[in-house]
Amino acid sequence: MDKLCRDIVNWLQEKVKEANAEGLVFGVSGGIDSAVVAALAKRAFPENSLGIIMPCHSNPIDEEHGFLVANSVGINVKKVDLTKVYDQLIESLNFESSNKMALANIKPRLRMTTLYFYAQNYNYLVVGSGNKSELTVGYFTKYGDSGVDLMPIGSLTKTEVRKLAEFLNIPRVIIEKAPSAGLWENQTDEQEMGFSYDVLDNYIKNSTGPKDIVEKIDIMYKRSEHKRKMAPIFVPDSEDLL
Repeated sequence: MDKLCRDIVNWLQEKVKEANAEGLVFGVSGGIDSAVVAALAKRAFPENSLGIIMPCHSNPIDEEHGFLVANSVGINVKKVDLTKVYDQLIESLNFESSNKMALANIKPRLRMTTLYFYAQNYNYLVVGSGNKSELTVGYFTKYGDSGVDLMPIGSLTKTEVRKLAEFLNIPRVIIEKAPSAGLWENQTDEQEMGFSYDVLDNYIKNSTGPKDIVEKIDIMYKRSEHKRKMAPIFVPDSEDLL
């Protein structure tokens, strides 16, 4: 864990240097992934790491846990309440949608916009908290929480993120908290996916698991392929070019 931590910190420092940037900005949701990212960013840029807490019709405990993480790892933090912005946008759309996910995914996209506002102002890079487990099954919002410059824990499964959180002394209540994207009240990752992270991580590492779950994971991987790539670019035949 010590070597992994040092390697990620060095990687963050190198990427910021390559971009001629000066630091890092990231969302602090009160969950384990963003807590680990916050701790790593603090180690990489002790004076130039900024966490943003962005409630949007969120459970108040998430904000409380966000400040707990900020105090625990010693990062600078700002709160930007996006609730009114969200409500205004929904009203402006002038469309009664019954699509729960279409409405919920506005939230991470507003957060992405907020993070890039601060990033451009401070010449920082935006750091994402996506892990390998989420990326494998597409459990993230396209151009939302995936709209970032760097993914330091994108090669780590949720199980490995927990181990890293232990090493980084993330508060126990954060480590033991049920993972949630905070898209709606009482929403949890595992309930929405239909299987646990332990089962998913075992499949990622060992290619084994209950047949029905494996089939579901494979389907989710294939359906979410577009989320892990840039938009396709049409390539014309040479004779079509002027």
